[in-house]
Amino acid sequence: MFKTKLSQSHAWGEFPTLRLMHRHIGAIAVLIIISLLSSLSGTPDLHTISNCWEGFIWGLADPVIALNCLVGIVAIGILSSVFVRGAAIAGCFVLATVLGIVIHLFQLNLPGTEIAIAISTIVFGIMLMMPNQPNFIVLAIVGISAGLFQGYADAESIIGAGMMPLIGYILGMTLTLFAVAMSAREIGIAMGMGEINQILPWKVSITGFALCAIGIVFLSNSII
Repeated sequence: MFKTKLSQSHAWGEFPTLRLMHRHIGAIAVLIIISLLSSLSGTPDLHTISNCWEGFIWGLADPVIALNCLVGIVAIGILSSVFVRGAAIAGCFVLATVLGIVIHLFQLNLPGTEIAIAISTIVFGIMLMMPNQPNFIVLAIVGISAGLFQGYADAESIIGAGMMPLIGYILGMTLTLFAVAMSAREIGIAMGMGEINQILPWKVSITGFALCAIGIVFLSNSII
């Protein structure tokens, strides 16, 4: 009798967590659909930004339009859920993305951008497939590197724009990056990745395998 009540209370306690996880998955799924539809509709990589509002809108959209960039953001969000202060990893990723934009605007060369983004996606996928929890420092370094190259690639959209469109673009991009990364982090926490000495769930390993496959495809396209 006691065990039955305990199991029922445990089930009721898990229900809000599962519902919240489904909401975060739904939000990311909507962003992925937007990304795919934008790609199919032939959205240009180079678009004209003439005012602050256009800069803000394209800042919201650019991290989602590029599917290889989107999966990297999702991956680092899931991986950050392993650590109590994992939100700092997502924050470093976002700051590195802004720094990558600044590097491009100052016309500093950062070669092999698409290749680097694809490789970072593969590395994130491998980390998700590893049986043990990833190292905090290693994940932070990979996240910062991925952010630098992603920001450098996205800066193509803002070349030649004024200061106000640039500020709007960076603000919009920051909002999107944080929304996706933190949603993915909440999904990882709901899956139990934040528990001490927790072996990563098999669903996460499948996600890691999918990310590796996506990264390999983008890497082969970048090399050819």
